[in-house]
Amino acid sequence: MKVLVVVAALALSALPAVADAGPRWSVCAGSCSFDVPAGDYRIDVVLGGRDAGATGLDVEARRIALAPVATRAGQHVERSVTVEVRTPEGMPSGEDGPGTPGLQVRLTGPAPQPVRIAVTPEPKAPRVFVISDSTAADWANLPKNGWAQALPEFFRVGPSVRNYAQSGASTVSYLDDPRYFARVRPMIRRGDTALIQLAHNDKQTTEEVYRANLATLIAGVRAQGGMPVIVTPPVRHRFGADGKLTPLGLVVNNLGVDLPAVLRDVARQQKIPLLDLTARSQALLESLGEAASWPLYLTLAHDGVDDATHLSRYGAEQFATLVTRAMIEARLPLARFLRP
Repeated sequence: MKVLVVVAALALSALPAVADAGPRWSVCAGSCSFDVPAGDYRIDVVLGGRDAGATGLDVEARRIALAPVATRAGQHVERSVTVEVRTPEGMPSGEDGPGTPGLQVRLTGPAPQPVRIAVTPEPKAPRVFVISDSTAADWANLPKNGWAQALPEFFRVGPSVRNYAQSGASTVSYLDDPRYFARVRPMIRRGDTALIQLAHNDKQTTEEVYRANLATLIAGVRAQGGMPVIVTPPVRHRFGADGKLTPLGLVVNNLGVDLPAVLRDVARQQKIPLLDLTARSQALLESLGEAASWPLYLTLAHDGVDDATHLSRYGAEQFATLVTRAMIEARLPLARFLRP
C-alpha cells in the first residue's frame, strides 16, 4: 500500500526509532501539510517527547481527529485515526472558502510535543456520512463549531466521518440544492452509515412536507446500501421562568410542529435506529441550569448578543459525547469502533 508522508525538518532524537519496513514516517511540529488527493486516509502518530505534554490533532477544517493525549517526560504512545480529505474542506457550499489543497494537520493541546506521523490511503474505509445543518457542520473559521466536527475524536482507526452538514440547510434545501444530497448520495456505499439530523431550519415546513422529505432522504440512503440513522436536533439555549426549556428551545417550529417528535415517529415507522440528541441535550442543559449551560454555546461579546443555537468547541465535544453514547445504546455496528 502506498504511504504518503510530509516533509519536515526537525531533530529526531527526541522521538523513538521506527523500523524501516512498512509505513514511512516523518515528523510534524506545530502543523504540516500532505500533498494528497481527495479520499479517506489513515493517520498514525507517535506522541510524546523529552518533556511532559499533551498533544492532540485537528485536521482540515478544524475537525478534531484526536483529543489531547497526556504523556510523561520520555513517554511515547501510539494513536491512529481515519479522516477524509475533500474540497471544500468545510461545508459543502464552500461558504467558508475552499481550504488548502491536500491534508492539513495541526497539533493541539496545552503543551503539544512534535509527533512522528504517517499517512496511508484507506479507499475501503467504512464511512459515516452526516446530513445536517449548522449545529453539526465543519466550521472552518472560529468561533462556531458543530458536534459532528468533534465526532472523529471518538473513533479509533476505521470509520471516516464524512461531515456534509450545511449551515442553513433544511429538509427542503438539502434535497433541492445539487451541492447537498445530490452530491452525498452517490458516495454512499453498502455498509456505510448516514446520520440524518435536519430540523432547525425547517421553521416553516409543514409536518406533511417534513415527513415526506425525511422519507426521501431515508430511501436515498437505503437505495445505495447504506444504513440511515435518525438523529434528533440538539436543543437551543432557551429557558423559561420555570428553569425548563421552552418550545423554541425544544425545536418546535413556527407552525407548531414538534420536529423531534416527528423524527422519533418516522424512525419508529421506518424501523431505523434513533439517536435522541434532543432528549439528551435537554437533560444536560436542564441539569446544569440556564447560567451554567451557557459555555456549551457561543457567548459572542463582539455582537453583544448570545448565540443560543451554535456551539463552542467545548459544547461540540459534549454533544458529540451524547451522540456516541446513543450509538452504543442503539447498538449501531459502527459503535465497535468507538474509543474506550
